[in-house]
Amino acid sequence: MLALAVAASLAAPDFAAREADWRNGAVVYHAFVDRFAPSANLDAKRPLYVSPRTLKAWSDLPVGGRQLPDQGVWSHELDFWGGDLPSLRARLGHIVGLGADVLYLNPIHEAFTNHKYDATDWKRVAPEYGTQADLEALIADLHRDKRKLVLDGVFNHAGRANKLFQEGLNNPNSPYRSWFEIGSQYPLGYRAWAGVPNLPEVALENPAARDYLWRKPDSVVAHFLKMGVDGWRLDVAHEIGFEHLAELTQSAHEHKAGSLVIGEAWVYPSRWTKSMDALMNIFLGHLVVGFAKEEVSGRKMAVALDAMIADCGIEPLLKSWLVLANHDMPRLATRLPDPGLRKMAVALQFALPGSPMVYYGDEVGMVGGDDPAQRAPMRWDLVTDTNEDLAWHRKVAGIRAKSRALKIGDCRTLASDALFAFVRTTEEALDTTIVVANPTSKPVIETLVVPVPTLLGYTQLRDELGGGSVRVAVGSIRPTVPPHSVQVYRIVEEPGRHDQYKRLRGG
Repeated sequence: MLALAVAASLAAPDFAAREADWRNGAVVYHAFVDRFAPSANLDAKRPLYVSPRTLKAWSDLPVGGRQLPDQGVWSHELDFWGGDLPSLRARLGHIVGLGADVLYLNPIHEAFTNHKYDATDWKRVAPEYGTQADLEALIADLHRDKRKLVLDGVFNHAGRANKLFQEGLNNPNSPYRSWFEIGSQYPLGYRAWAGVPNLPEVALENPAARDYLWRKPDSVVAHFLKMGVDGWRLDVAHEIGFEHLAELTQSAHEHKAGSLVIGEAWVYPSRWTKSMDALMNIFLGHLVVGFAKEEVSGRKMAVALDAMIADCGIEPLLKSWLVLANHDMPRLATRLPDPGLRKMAVALQFALPGSPMVYYGDEVGMVGGDDPAQRAPMRWDLVTDTNEDLAWHRKVAGIRAKSRALKIGDCRTLASDALFAFVRTTEEALDTTIVVANPTSKPVIETLVVPVPTLLGYTQLRDELGGGSVRVAVGSIRPTVPPHSVQVYRIVEEPGRHDQYKRLRGG
């Protein structure tokens, strides 16, 4: 019997290890440095924005421009608002107030455009954003408050003005020529990402290029990790390929143990989570928005969630960022203009297994359609105590902060005819948290079987979002769920009855 008990304990999830790993269940805040906070040093920086660049007023909105053949970009890619690392540091209190554990920044390396996915020098901080000292000061501020910084790694392609590319392009004998696909077989004379002239692709098949970008101790990845950065989000990871991603992840872990490598991939998550620590879970975020629009039923949500957990495993999903919106898609308030539906989506984002990622400005209800409209400057005038979106984000983040189950727990869906419901559990029975969502326009009363053997009959559960309560029958609950709403039920500590849990562990 003892041997069986030992074997069972070895197979059980190690929740303590999950909790000790900052990458599991973190709340992530995504900021675009140029657009996040107005610079206090704008006059001194004006020479950085001379033609063909344009410096906009903070109140201006981004609009689409025209092609600039000489530069190989669109004119709106050269519109700047002047935000920088010092101005971002001055607003860290807002990010902390949202309960964020991780700050993720769009690329901060030197580049020609405002979005900086066209690195001209991978190792140098963009002068518009500040200096290496400014970056180190930001890292110190975050670490002092036990928070982390993740940078955007753009390694699939470079900028046309990249010094290594230019040397390889113009010198047939340069060792850097083989770092890129250069030749007359390409219309531009080189292979470019999506045919964009400003974005020559890196020949990652070349070991020397990978050495420079991530393998060597002085590589780009190592340079910033050793500076104190905590991880990398990889741009277009789906184009880098499984083998290179696995090598990059291993290299990052060697350069800094416990660092995060997470990839952008507009795909179903399985297999990708075997090549990296985690994935930007755009797939699940897309389903959540569809669920809020009544385009995806509760039953389909449950099937998809169960399949994803089975295919990926819970561990990488806890590290994966659940994305409802970002700089490459319309803002959440544009996708879900109804405030009630938006609240439902955000509540699920903070309750499903994973790490909720909040795109700057979504927490105050900013709107914006396709590129570049979704990249408008942060609306600090909307950061008020009366802003319902902001209050809701703070509320769901507060509930999540109190619940180990929502951060690091296992997840199991509950069978339902009309609702989408799941239970999050840890090794502590009292952590058990049940989430119930009603996507329909009518209230639903339904009995839900909750197959958790340590959830005792007659236990009172309180909805942390709405304040109502239910009592557990024998392995089931029967909630009344209002239209277009989410309920998050946690165990109420009742005198006497609560003591019945003192010897119970395991969900």
